[in-house]
Amino acid sequence: MTESSEASAGPFHVSFVEGVTPGKWLRTWDERMRRTPIEATMVTDDSQFSALYDGTADMAFVRGAVDRDRLHLIALYDEVPVVVVPKEHPVAELAEVDLSDLSGEQLLNEPVPGWVSTAEPLDFPPMTTKQAIEVIASGTGIVIVPMSVARLHRRKDVVSLPVTGVQSTNIGLAWALGNEDPRLETFIGIVRGRTARSSREEPTPPQPKKKAPAKTAGKATAKQKQGTKRLVSKKGTSPRRSGSKRRQR
Repeated sequence: MTESSEASAGPFHVSFVEGVTPGKWLRTWDERMRRTPIEATMVTDDSQFSALYDGTADMAFVRGAVDRDRLHLIALYDEVPVVVVPKEHPVAELAEVDLSDLSGEQLLNEPVPGWVSTAEPLDFPPMTTKQAIEVIASGTGIVIVPMSVARLHRRKDVVSLPVTGVQSTNIGLAWALGNEDPRLETFIGIVRGRTARSSREEPTPPQPKKKAPAKTAGKATAKQKQGTKRLVSKKGTSPRRSGSKRRQR
Protein backbone atom coordinates (compact mmCIF):
# COMPACT_ATOMS: atom_id res chain seq x y z
CA MET A 1 0.00 0.00 0.00
CA THR A 2 1.57 3.29 -1.11
CA GLU A 3 1.52 6.48 0.95
CA SER A 4 -0.73 8.24 -1.57
CA SER A 5 -3.34 5.45 -1.57
CA GLU A 6 -3.08 5.23 2.20
CA ALA A 7 -3.86 8.93 2.57
CA SER A 8 -6.69 8.92 0.02
CA ALA A 9 -8.49 6.04 1.77
CA GLY A 10 -9.58 8.31 4.63
CA PRO A 11 -9.66 7.51 8.36
CA PHE A 12 -9.73 3.91 9.53
CA HIS A 13 -12.73 3.34 11.82
CA VAL A 14 -12.70 0.91 14.77
CA SER A 15 -15.48 0.32 17.28
CA PHE A 16 -15.16 -1.49 20.59
CA VAL A 17 -17.51 -2.73 23.28
CA GLU A 18 -17.43 -1.54 26.85
CA GLY A 19 -14.55 -3.05 28.81
CA VAL A 20 -12.11 -3.33 25.90
CA THR A 21 -9.13 -0.97 26.12
CA PRO A 22 -7.68 -0.56 22.61
CA GLY A 23 -5.37 2.33 23.49
CA LYS A 24 -2.07 0.51 22.91
CA TRP A 25 -3.17 -0.70 19.48
CA LEU A 26 -4.35 2.77 18.49
CA ARG A 27 -1.01 4.27 19.51
CA THR A 28 0.88 1.68 17.47
CA TRP A 29 -1.30 2.50 14.45
CA ASP A 30 -0.49 6.20 14.84
CA GLU A 31 3.22 5.39 14.87
CA ARG A 32 3.12 3.18 11.76
CA MET A 33 0.37 4.78 9.69
CA ARG A 34 1.08 8.47 10.12
CA ARG A 35 -0.75 9.46 6.94
CA THR A 36 -3.94 7.59 7.89
CA PRO A 37 -5.75 8.69 11.07
CA ILE A 38 -7.62 6.09 13.10
CA GLU A 39 -10.94 6.77 14.79
CA ALA A 40 -12.25 4.61 17.67
CA THR A 41 -15.77 4.61 19.08
CA MET A 42 -17.17 2.73 22.07
CA VAL A 43 -20.50 1.00 21.38
CA THR A 44 -22.96 -0.97 23.46
CA ASP A 45 -23.21 -4.75 23.25
CA ASP A 46 -26.60 -4.33 21.59
CA SER A 47 -25.21 -2.18 18.76
CA GLN A 48 -21.78 -3.77 18.36
CA PHE A 49 -22.55 -5.47 15.04
CA SER A 50 -24.64 -2.78 13.36
CA ALA A 51 -21.56 -0.58 12.91
CA LEU A 52 -19.98 -3.33 10.82
CA TYR A 53 -23.14 -4.07 8.85
CA ASP A 54 -23.73 -0.45 7.83
CA GLY A 55 -20.06 0.30 7.19
CA THR A 56 -19.71 2.80 10.04
CA ALA A 57 -16.79 0.74 11.37
CA ASP A 58 -14.11 -1.03 9.35
CA MET A 59 -13.30 -3.37 12.25
CA ALA A 60 -14.78 -3.95 15.69
CA PHE A 61 -13.80 -5.49 19.00
CA VAL A 62 -16.93 -7.51 19.77
CA ARG A 63 -18.17 -9.63 22.66
CA GLY A 64 -19.66 -13.08 22.22
CA ALA A 65 -20.70 -15.07 19.17
CA VAL A 66 -21.01 -13.51 15.71
CA ASP A 67 -22.90 -14.32 12.53
CA ARG A 68 -20.21 -16.13 10.54
CA ASP A 69 -22.29 -15.78 7.38
CA ARG A 70 -21.72 -12.01 7.57
CA LEU A 71 -18.57 -11.48 9.58
CA HIS A 72 -15.00 -12.68 9.91
CA LEU A 73 -13.80 -13.17 13.49
CA ILE A 74 -10.44 -13.57 15.18
CA ALA A 75 -10.85 -14.74 18.79
CA LEU A 76 -8.58 -12.78 21.13
CA TYR A 77 -9.24 -13.68 24.78
CA ASP A 78 -11.85 -14.90 27.27
CA GLU A 79 -13.33 -12.68 29.97
CA VAL A 80 -13.86 -13.71 33.59
CA PRO A 81 -17.49 -13.24 34.77
CA VAL A 82 -18.03 -11.45 38.08
CA VAL A 83 -21.02 -10.46 40.19
CA VAL A 84 -21.21 -6.90 41.52
CA VAL A 85 -22.85 -6.62 44.95
CA PRO A 86 -23.10 -3.92 47.64
CA LYS A 87 -20.10 -3.75 49.96
CA GLU A 88 -22.30 -4.80 52.91
CA HIS A 89 -23.70 -7.86 51.10
CA PRO A 90 -23.30 -11.23 52.94
CA VAL A 91 -21.14 -12.66 50.11
CA ALA A 92 -18.88 -9.60 49.86
CA GLU A 93 -16.11 -11.25 51.90
CA LEU A 94 -16.01 -14.45 49.84
CA ALA A 95 -13.27 -15.25 47.34
CA GLU A 96 -15.89 -16.34 44.80
CA VAL A 97 -19.58 -17.09 44.69
CA ASP A 98 -21.66 -19.68 42.85
CA LEU A 99 -24.51 -18.60 40.58
CA SER A 100 -26.97 -20.79 42.50
CA ASP A 101 -26.28 -18.78 45.68
CA LEU A 102 -27.60 -15.62 43.99
CA SER A 103 -31.05 -16.89 43.00
CA GLY A 104 -32.79 -14.77 45.61
CA GLU A 105 -31.28 -11.53 44.26
CA GLN A 106 -32.67 -8.94 41.88
CA LEU A 107 -30.63 -9.19 38.67
CA LEU A 108 -30.54 -5.71 37.16
CA ASN A 109 -29.03 -6.62 33.80
CA GLU A 110 -30.07 -9.17 31.21
CA PRO A 111 -30.36 -12.75 32.57
CA VAL A 112 -27.28 -14.87 31.99
CA PRO A 113 -27.43 -18.51 30.81
CA GLY A 114 -28.22 -20.72 33.80
CA TRP A 115 -29.82 -17.93 35.84
CA VAL A 116 -32.78 -19.09 37.95
CA SER A 117 -34.45 -16.49 40.16
CA THR A 118 -36.58 -17.17 43.23
CA ALA A 119 -37.14 -13.46 43.95
CA GLU A 120 -40.25 -11.52 43.05
CA PRO A 121 -38.99 -9.38 40.13
CA LEU A 122 -39.18 -5.64 40.69
CA ASP A 123 -40.21 -3.33 37.88
CA PHE A 124 -36.87 -1.70 37.04
CA PRO A 125 -36.58 0.45 33.91
CA PRO A 126 -33.89 -0.47 31.35
CA MET A 127 -30.50 0.65 32.66
CA THR A 128 -26.95 0.92 31.46
CA THR A 129 -24.31 -0.98 33.42
CA LYS A 130 -23.18 2.26 35.03
CA GLN A 131 -26.73 3.08 36.15
CA ALA A 132 -27.27 -0.46 37.45
CA ILE A 133 -24.12 -0.31 39.56
CA GLU A 134 -25.28 3.01 41.00
CA VAL A 135 -28.50 1.27 42.08
CA ILE A 136 -26.46 -1.58 43.58
CA ALA A 137 -24.42 0.93 45.57
CA SER A 138 -27.69 2.06 47.19
CA GLY A 139 -28.22 -1.51 48.44
CA THR A 140 -30.53 -3.05 45.82
CA GLY A 141 -29.86 -5.71 43.21
CA ILE A 142 -26.82 -7.24 41.52
CA VAL A 143 -25.34 -7.43 38.04
CA ILE A 144 -23.26 -10.19 36.44
CA VAL A 145 -20.80 -8.77 33.94
CA PRO A 146 -17.29 -9.42 32.58
CA MET A 147 -14.54 -8.38 34.98
CA SER A 148 -13.30 -5.72 32.56
CA VAL A 149 -16.71 -4.01 32.61
CA ALA A 150 -16.89 -4.15 36.41
CA ARG A 151 -13.45 -2.55 36.64
CA LEU A 152 -14.52 0.19 34.27
CA HIS A 153 -17.36 1.15 36.66
CA ARG A 154 -15.73 0.27 39.98
CA ARG A 155 -16.82 2.15 43.07
CA LYS A 156 -15.78 2.12 46.72
CA ASP A 157 -19.24 1.05 47.84
CA VAL A 158 -19.54 -2.11 45.69
CA VAL A 159 -17.55 -5.34 45.42
CA SER A 160 -16.85 -7.52 42.36
CA LEU A 161 -16.49 -11.27 42.95
CA PRO A 162 -15.70 -14.08 40.48
CA VAL A 163 -18.85 -16.10 39.93
CA THR A 164 -18.83 -19.81 39.07
CA GLY A 165 -21.54 -21.47 37.04
CA VAL A 166 -21.44 -18.72 34.42
CA GLN A 167 -19.81 -19.29 31.05
CA SER A 168 -17.02 -16.89 30.18
CA THR A 169 -17.46 -14.59 27.21
CA ASN A 170 -15.04 -14.03 24.37
CA ILE A 171 -13.63 -10.84 22.94
CA GLY A 172 -12.80 -11.00 19.24
CA LEU A 173 -11.83 -8.78 16.34
CA ALA A 174 -14.48 -8.79 13.61
CA TRP A 175 -14.96 -7.32 10.14
CA ALA A 176 -17.50 -7.72 7.35
CA LEU A 177 -17.23 -10.43 4.71
CA GLY A 178 -16.33 -8.89 1.39
CA ASN A 179 -14.36 -6.03 2.95
CA GLU A 180 -10.98 -6.18 1.21
CA ASP A 181 -9.46 -2.97 2.55
CA PRO A 182 -5.69 -3.71 2.81
CA ARG A 183 -5.59 -1.72 6.05
CA LEU A 184 -7.50 -4.53 7.76
CA GLU A 185 -4.39 -6.69 7.59
CA THR A 186 -2.34 -3.85 9.03
CA PHE A 187 -4.61 -3.58 12.07
CA ILE A 188 -4.74 -7.36 12.51
CA GLY A 189 -0.95 -7.41 12.56
CA ILE A 190 -0.86 -4.68 15.20
CA VAL A 191 -3.36 -6.48 17.45
CA ARG A 192 -1.46 -9.75 17.07
CA GLY A 193 1.80 -8.07 18.01
CA ARG A 194 3.61 -8.22 14.67
CA THR A 195 6.43 -5.77 14.22
CA ALA A 196 6.36 -3.26 11.39
CA ARG A 197 8.98 -5.29 9.49
CA SER A 198 7.01 -8.51 9.82
CA SER A 199 3.61 -7.09 8.85
CA ARG A 200 2.08 -8.80 5.84
CA GLU A 201 1.43 -5.52 4.09
CA GLU A 202 5.17 -4.84 4.17
CA PRO A 203 6.72 -8.27 3.49
CA THR A 204 10.38 -8.60 4.18
CA PRO A 205 12.16 -9.71 0.98
CA PRO A 206 13.82 -13.12 1.34
CA GLN A 207 17.54 -12.88 1.96
CA PRO A 208 19.87 -14.95 -0.24
CA LYS A 209 21.52 -17.86 1.47
CA LYS A 210 25.05 -17.08 2.52
CA LYS A 211 27.84 -19.32 1.35
CA ALA A 212 30.30 -20.70 3.83
CA PRO A 213 33.01 -18.06 4.28
CA ALA A 214 36.31 -18.85 2.55
CA LYS A 215 38.22 -18.31 5.78
CA THR A 216 36.61 -21.45 7.20
CA ALA A 217 38.28 -23.54 4.52
CA GLY A 218 41.45 -21.50 5.05
CA LYS A 219 41.49 -22.36 8.73
CA ALA A 220 41.21 -26.04 7.96
CA THR A 221 44.08 -25.78 5.50
CA ALA A 222 46.16 -23.89 8.01
CA LYS A 223 45.60 -26.62 10.59
CA GLN A 224 46.59 -29.26 8.07
CA LYS A 225 49.73 -27.31 7.20
CA GLN A 226 50.54 -26.89 10.86
CA GLY A 227 50.24 -30.64 11.40
CA THR A 228 52.45 -31.32 8.38
CA LYS A 229 55.02 -28.85 9.66
CA ARG A 230 55.16 -30.60 13.01
CA LEU A 231 55.56 -33.94 11.29
CA VAL A 232 58.46 -32.70 9.15
CA SER A 233 60.07 -31.09 12.17
CA LYS A 234 59.91 -34.37 14.09
CA LYS A 235 61.43 -36.36 11.24
CA GLY A 236 64.20 -33.83 10.76
CA THR A 237 65.34 -33.78 14.39
CA SER A 238 69.08 -34.41 14.68
CA PRO A 239 70.18 -37.41 16.83
CA ARG A 240 71.96 -36.69 20.09
CA ARG A 241 75.72 -36.46 19.64
CA SER A 242 77.76 -39.30 21.17
CA GLY A 243 80.23 -36.82 22.56
CA SER A 244 77.78 -34.91 24.64
CA LYS A 245 78.67 -34.52 28.24
CA ARG A 246 77.08 -36.85 30.80
CA ARG A 247 75.24 -35.32 33.68
CA GLN A 248 77.59 -35.08 36.63
CA ARG A 249 76.55 -36.79 39.76
